[in-house]
Amino acid sequence: MSLKFTILGCGSSLGIPRIDGYYGKCDPNNKKNLRSRCSALISSKNINILIDTSPDLKSQLLANKIKNIDKVFFTHYHADQTHGINELRVFSLKNKKKIPIYSDKITNKYLKNTFGYCFKNYRNYPSILDAKILKKKHVVRDSNRNINIKTLKVHHGSIKSICYIINDKCAYAPDVNKIDEKYLKHLKNLKYFIVDCLRYNSHPTHFNLDDVLKLTNKIKPKKTILTNLSNEIDYNEIKKKLPTNVTPAYDGLTILI
Repeated sequence: MSLKFTILGCGSSLGIPRIDGYYGKCDPNNKKNLRSRCSALISSKNINILIDTSPDLKSQLLANKIKNIDKVFFTHYHADQTHGINELRVFSLKNKKKIPIYSDKITNKYLKNTFGYCFKNYRNYPSILDAKILKKKHVVRDSNRNINIKTLKVHHGSIKSICYIINDKCAYAPDVNKIDEKYLKHLKNLKYFIVDCLRYNSHPTHFNLDDVLKLTNKIKPKKTILTNLSNEIDYNEIKKKLPTNVTPAYDGLTILI
């Protein structure tokens, strides 16, 4: 059973272009510079597991022809990771059951407070989501194979975000500015490391390019893919600066893990 990982969106919190049409330093003629907000999908033969509900989720799922979502895992509670949550409604309605979502306690509380109608029945509108607290490891069964999802808490400025490790082959950390040294052992021998790279200059809550390259030299994945890219980073320009084992993401990029 092949397991696919799709980067549904690889843009920073305002997306590219911004809502006012501003592209920054990105060439508007290059489709790989059209970046929606960060979400990702783990898909096997029978199961689709979503990571984060970007505000652009509807267009992302339509573009990738995704017909169903079975489970959702959240990295953290910021708006660009959560505010597309209402788009999950159709999958609950068509399957006639609640969708399980997994998040840490802080994100769980935020989602229930902000999107209460998703979790409690309201008049003629049934709830659509079943909130569960994230564990250190989750095992999702599909046919005769397991999808193993490990969780690591990483720093995202003053809060913690979740780095997901799938089958010990692919790590996904779209919002991070520091990973504790004690956790780096879990990021060794990866096939793919998909990681936050907001811009070239330093930032208080995100990795910049130098941060990512230093970390890549430590953990030595076979391939590093840069995500959460701002409008300061043009696809073709950054590609010229990168070693062969590092590449920028683009919306819809799919890898096999």
